[in-house]
Amino acid sequence: MKPEPISLHTVCGLEELGHHSARGITHVLSILDPGWPEPEAFGGYDAHHRTTLRFHDVTEPGPNLVLPQATHVEEILAFGRDLTAERGRERTHLLIHCHAGISRSTAAMTMLLAQARPDLDEAAIVARVHELREKAWPNARMIGFADAALGRDGRLSEAVRRLHALQLKVRPHLDQLMRDLGRSAEVEAALRP
Repeated sequence: MKPEPISLHTVCGLEELGHHSARGITHVLSILDPGWPEPEAFGGYDAHHRTTLRFHDVTEPGPNLVLPQATHVEEILAFGRDLTAERGRERTHLLIHCHAGISRSTAAMTMLLAQARPDLDEAAIVARVHELREKAWPNARMIGFADAALGRDGRLSEAVRRLHALQLKVRPHLDQLMRDLGRSAEVEAALRP
């Protein structure tokens, strides 16, 4: 089995960043809303490589919203390729965060694991992300772009759809919450048999 280029993985939200400052984070992928200030918590971290992307956690256009685009996904995948190229490190600890650590960050982790482990099937990749972040709800728009970029032929999107369905069973309140956030298409897809 091919070893992963990342020894440790962490997914979190903004409020949790301070809890990870002493954990030896070597790489950070920050996904922030446009206009959101830089998190002060990184001042307490040891030296690390950090990439920041800015777009909203949405799947449909709306006023004053920056949708995730294929170019954002390519930047995430390029981040992953660069991380893989640094395999000389003894230990790599990747932290990915977004606002809540639920959607954009888990989508990014899903695509980075899919890229790093082309031998794993999509269900195993999504299960790993769910294990890392129990409340994961990966952004379906981001996953759709990654699915195409990685040649996964819709299988990654389907695995994420099944995770969304599971989350709706475990957390029924997410149905209305996601609809209120303009993410009805994800909910409807998850409710399909």
